[in-house]
Amino acid sequence: MLSRADNPLIRAVGRMPARVQTKLFIAFVTIVALLVVLLLLSLRVLGESNARVETLGQLQQRATKYQELQTDAAQLRLMLTIRAGGTDLKVWAGDSPSSGFKGDVLLAIDQATQVSTVSRMGTDLGQLGFEPPGDEQKTLAQIRGDYSQFTDVMNTITSFDKGGNPTQGMNLQRSRAEPLAEHLKALTAGLAGTTQGLTEATIRQSATAFADSQRLFVAVAVASILLALALGYIISWSLIGPIKRMESRLAAIASGDFSGHVTISNRDELGALAANINAMNDELGRLYKELEAASRHKTEFLANMSHELRTPLNAIIGFSQVLREKMFGELNEKQADYLDDILSSGQHLLNLINDILDLSKVEAGRMELQASAFPLAEVVENSLSMVRERATRQGVALLTHVDPSVGLLDADERKIKQILFNLLSNAVKFTADGGRVTLAARTVDDSVEISVADTGVGIGPEEQVRIFDEFYQVGPGTTQEG
Repeated sequence: MLSRADNPLIRAVGRMPARVQTKLFIAFVTIVALLVVLLLLSLRVLGESNARVETLGQLQQRATKYQELQTDAAQLRLMLTIRAGGTDLKVWAGDSPSSGFKGDVLLAIDQATQVSTVSRMGTDLGQLGFEPPGDEQKTLAQIRGDYSQFTDVMNTITSFDKGGNPTQGMNLQRSRAEPLAEHLKALTAGLAGTTQGLTEATIRQSATAFADSQRLFVAVAVASILLALALGYIISWSLIGPIKRMESRLAAIASGDFSGHVTISNRDELGALAANINAMNDELGRLYKELEAASRHKTEFLANMSHELRTPLNAIIGFSQVLREKMFGELNEKQADYLDDILSSGQHLLNLINDILDLSKVEAGRMELQASAFPLAEVVENSLSMVRERATRQGVALLTHVDPSVGLLDADERKIKQILFNLLSNAVKFTADGGRVTLAARTVDDSVEISVADTGVGIGPEEQVRIFDEFYQVGPGTTQEG
């Protein structure tokens, strides 16, 4: 399975020959562009919704006016029916069905017809409150023409009624007025019906358009969010993946592993950094091998040198001991002093050689401790006896304070003795005549604490940080090599 950093798309982004800053800027601009697209889409949806609302308002206004015209036309036709003796006439006139028609009642109907029609349908286009479309203007022109004819006919009918000739007026109504009123009714009904249909269609279209716009907006928003998340994921992992690999490689280098390389496909600053890490890895590996070889050669040299020196030195010490035991005759005092100096110097040189061997073993990692139980008090006494002669010559008193609770110590007896001898030798060396050196030992929990204190010049704070450096010695010249 591919890791996230090994995703082909992420690797393709990493291989783009552009700086990290440029890649981040491109991602940022893309996200901003998506937000702008969402904003423009929102403005478009709002604009279309506003246009549909305006269109719907105009249609509703037209429908209202046309319904008024339809109502007027229907009332005209109804009044003519009443005037012609329809069933509703008795109710309208306030008479019983058996009563005859009254002339003044018929005249009132004629006047009411004229007043109602003139006040409701005699308006021109300017009084409608809107500009009708071209086809509706033609219909309105027909309505005005028919109404003008209807008005003329009704005026004539009214004149017949006033002149006492209702029969002629009724004949004119049937032949002219009623067909005109019926035609007006049909025209106004057509206008109202068409406008109402357009209104309902516009409402349905608005609902459909709103649903489509909503789906489009949601789809674009979801796509934008997913694209923004994908961009963030790809850009981040094109950076995080190489960084994690370089971090892992650096950790391996820090642990001393110079065998590997960090491999990334980036062609940006991270790619350059990975190349530098690989170059550093190779250089450190080369230097490490050289240092390892130099250390090995040094260790081998010290071991060989120490071995070659110990052979003649042991012979010198052996012959000196034979002479000291007077196996070849008596020695005078001066010869005995010279022989003591030879033995002392030879033993000192042998100790130095042994120290060099121990140091080489430590550096080579081959120093092994031989732990065993031994009485610490005896080791302390032996160590003091090794420096007592020198301390006596310098007038330095040697004191011991070993806690009786300190019995057997489980450690490397030879190394403990060597440590105590070194500490006591240094203490005696740097303590003036009349001073004292104190060796103390006590039990602390499950351990033993051993300390060597003297009344000498001590070690200054500025020297304490360097006393464990190789070949460094506190004193008037301080640094010595050997």
